[in-house]
Amino acid sequence: MTQSDKVDAGTGAGRRRGSDFAVLSRTASEAGLLRKRPGHYAARIAITLSLLFATWTVFALIGPSWWQLLTAVVLAVLFTQTAFIGHDAGHQQISENQRTNTLIGWIHGDLLVGLGFGWWVGKHDRHHAHPNHEGKDPDIAGAALAFSREQALQRRGGPARWLARSQAWLFFPMLLLEAFHLHVASVHEIMRNTLPTRVRVVEGSLLALHFAGYLTIILVTLTPLQALCFILVHQGLFGLYMGCSFAPNHKGMPVLEEGTKTGFLRRQVLTSRNIRGGPLTDLALGGLNYQIEHHLFPSMPRPNLRRVQPLVREACERYGLDYYETSLLRSYTEVLQHLHRVGGPLRPELEY
Repeated sequence: MTQSDKVDAGTGAGRRRGSDFAVLSRTASEAGLLRKRPGHYAARIAITLSLLFATWTVFALIGPSWWQLLTAVVLAVLFTQTAFIGHDAGHQQISENQRTNTLIGWIHGDLLVGLGFGWWVGKHDRHHAHPNHEGKDPDIAGAALAFSREQALQRRGGPARWLARSQAWLFFPMLLLEAFHLHVASVHEIMRNTLPTRVRVVEGSLLALHFAGYLTIILVTLTPLQALCFILVHQGLFGLYMGCSFAPNHKGMPVLEEGTKTGFLRRQVLTSRNIRGGPLTDLALGGLNYQIEHHLFPSMPRPNLRRVQPLVREACERYGLDYYETSLLRSYTEVLQHLHRVGGPLRPELEY
């Protein structure tokens, strides 16, 4: 299954009524799967924050040493796990109280890892409403990668055209820059005045505290060269880990052309890809390996996604929808194959 496959909303299940998802949602609700899990998240947050504090303490105790590059690797993992908690807060998965979720998101996003929570929530909500929908999903409208042949052919020349024709080879190296990109985008959105004034003040202050504290502890502890290498390794692996966690979700899956209309259940299932695995996969990918379930129930607590999976499978079988699940490595292969294929028209040495 590839993203170049177009979803036909006018046949089969595409004409089904919205009641299809209502039945599934009611079943999940009656099973108690939509109820919040405050105890689970309290434990997860406590463990994550404790590990972050312990790692920064070890960093300060080690002092100016090249062994700190190992600390950078550990912090890259912990920053991503912290960002996963911010992701869950943005989806209102943690608490019934929206203010509590927002506070958790500000702390885990802006303060602890330097990513703008308010900007990201708005962008991510648009993605959830229209996954892989051309002209509506911001995640497939970026300037860096082309996600369809039409997008590739719009790259008239220069670096953008070269990037599109070589994007399969450059995809993983580009992820090393993802954290830097998100930091810049977060600050840029604060400066653009697109968020409410109170939110801009709070998030701007938290971002400033993050960057000031982050740079201070690094520059005070390490030599200038060590500090530079530490930041490059830490932020590079942070971006790579996040990118590798989100990349399998939709890239290479069917794309909805502009103007296409289709039901919620069909739209969310056919544009999402699940990753097989057990508890370790759940932990490593922050529950995003249940992408189909997450898109159908974005506010469902992360630990309940595995439990709702059999219900979703049954509903997909009942309504004739293709429930797609594969291994992590296979998902990366499909992503790279898709990126290589859509950039094909820009490689004149081949025939298309």
